[in-house]
Amino acid sequence: MAERLNLLSFKDNMRILHLSWIAFFISFAVWFNHAPLMAALRQNFGLNEQEVGILLILNVALTIPARIVVGMLVDRYGPRRMFTLILISAGLMCFAFALAQSFAQLALTRFLLGFVGAGFVVGIRMIGEWFPARQTGIAQGIYGGWGNFGSAASAMLLPSLALAFGGEHGWRFAIAATGVVAIIYGVVYYRSVEDTPKGSTYFKPKKMGAMEVTSRGDLALYLLMSLPIYGALALLVWKLSPSGLKWFSPAMSFTLYAAIAAICAYQGWKIVQVNREVLAKPVPELFRYRFGQVAILDLAYLVTFGSELALVSMLPLFYLDQFHLSPVTAGLLAGTYPVMNLVARPAGGILSDRIGRRLSLLLLFSGITGSFLLLGQVNQGWPVALVVANTLLCGLFAKGGSGAVFAMVPLIQRRMTGQIAGMAGAYGNVGGLVFLTVLSFVSPQIFFMVIGGTALVVLALIALLLAEPRGETAEVLPDGTVQMIKVG
Repeated sequence: MAERLNLLSFKDNMRILHLSWIAFFISFAVWFNHAPLMAALRQNFGLNEQEVGILLILNVALTIPARIVVGMLVDRYGPRRMFTLILISAGLMCFAFALAQSFAQLALTRFLLGFVGAGFVVGIRMIGEWFPARQTGIAQGIYGGWGNFGSAASAMLLPSLALAFGGEHGWRFAIAATGVVAIIYGVVYYRSVEDTPKGSTYFKPKKMGAMEVTSRGDLALYLLMSLPIYGALALLVWKLSPSGLKWFSPAMSFTLYAAIAAICAYQGWKIVQVNREVLAKPVPELFRYRFGQVAILDLAYLVTFGSELALVSMLPLFYLDQFHLSPVTAGLLAGTYPVMNLVARPAGGILSDRIGRRLSLLLLFSGITGSFLLLGQVNQGWPVALVVANTLLCGLFAKGGSGAVFAMVPLIQRRMTGQIAGMAGAYGNVGGLVFLTVLSFVSPQIFFMVIGGTALVVLALIALLLAEPRGETAEVLPDGTVQMIKVG
């Protein structure tokens, strides 16, 4: 049974939890600080719909590889330094975005700001270090759910802040203000936290550049699971190519496709190099873990967070076009969906702590499958209230599922928590991109059915293949002795 956390406490590990979710909150507020000010940007720069679409795509483009890279770096250098670096760098980049004088400058700085979305990965490792297995679900759920609300806070506060500054440059001051907050808090975070509790060891990977696996079969699966990440980057290029928004020339598109293929090949080579010992001799049973657990959690987060990203983007227009509501009403109804993160993601973590990681995922994915398949039956004859209620039900299960995924991530292999979280987080962004691409070709009803069908496939994988973390995992201390870490 999970012990209850005192959310009003600011001592020991609760202090780390509160400081970390605030850091994540600020990073998400910075990541999405342009969205609520897009009308002002469009007016000041004379942007057309194509250029608006390009800015929205570029904002998520760098996040996918950044989560992989940041996962490696946080495992090596620790969350304290990494979160500080991300916040301060993002703050400086906010100033560059606020000072932009052309669309090209807006696009470049927005693309570079996408890396701040990788801040999520850093806190997963930090919380995993400070909370025991019996509390990791609720702690990670609070971290993810409350931190995720940063994007909603930007939407609520920044338009009023821009209006308060006034004038045609009010949006610039509002964006810059988020940068100031990020820089100040980056310093506060560095001075206020430690990577581990006193007396604990911060375990690091033996090698940099790729995740360590413990069997030949896992190595093959790791190589296979890396491909969709690069496929998503190629999909982003396609959306900006002459076949999509026509921002890239054919030559530029070809060059980028070739670069992505080269990076993919290099990463595959690096994965094999880091794990060449696995090909030569078996890893002792004591130090093995199942990469299949990582793969299933990746696909689960593709559905949970991917559907969240997609629905946040499409719900306002869905309500507007399907039910002919006013833009204000449609926006308010759509705004209820992301707010659910505050309770649903922690609830998924609590459920995972109380009834088990695998069973909670089975229950939540059953709900995701059923609610999205039901939403796929919606037509204009449905009462709006019923559609909104069903949408919120989708959000309840999906966001709870995100909490349950990251309740299990820190329990697989302590020294690689950042890399495992980075890969799962990248898959969440891949899911959002894939689902929104599907939406560009089909009706909203088919789009909902695709999400429900994908969830059904993942549900089957969880039921048949996912192993519950049990017992202890082994890590090697700097002096060569082995330490056992309880995971279930």
